[in-house]
Amino acid sequence: MDLERQVGAALPAPLGQSCRVLRYEDGQLTLGVPAAAHSAKLRQLAPRLAAALEKQGWQINGIAVRVQATLTRLEETESSYPAPRAPVRQMSERGIQAFAELRRQLAEGPLADAVQRLLEAHGSPPGR
Repeated sequence: MDLERQVGAALPAPLGQSCRVLRYEDGQLTLGVPAAAHSAKLRQLAPRLAAALEKQGWQINGIAVRVQATLTRLEETESSYPAPRAPVRQMSERGIQAFAELRRQLAEGPLADAVQRLLEAHGSPPGR
C-alpha cells in the first residue's frame, strides 16, 4: 500500500489516481491501469517513475504495465465527483393539480411517496 501511494504521488494526478500496483517482486514492479491510453503514458513516464521510487528507497529494476478492464469500474465507483443532477424544471399549476389529484387516488406505498416528493419539490405543501 505504501508503494502504491508513492507511485500515485510520483505520477501526474489523473494517471496516478488510476494506477494500481499489481505486483512488486525482485525489483520488478507491475502496474495496472484501466485503459491503453493510460498504459502508453505510463510507459513514457516509467524512467522518471523508477527514479522517483529509487529516491524513496525502492529497488526498481523494471516496470511492466498491464491494462486491467476491472480498474475502469473501480475508478468509476471511487470517483469523488457526485453524479450531475438535471436542472429542476418548473411545473405548471395545472400539472401540480393533476399530480395532487393522482396522489389522493393512490394507495400508500412507494409510488405515492414518489408523487408526494415530486409535489413537494415543486412547491406544493406536504400532506396527503
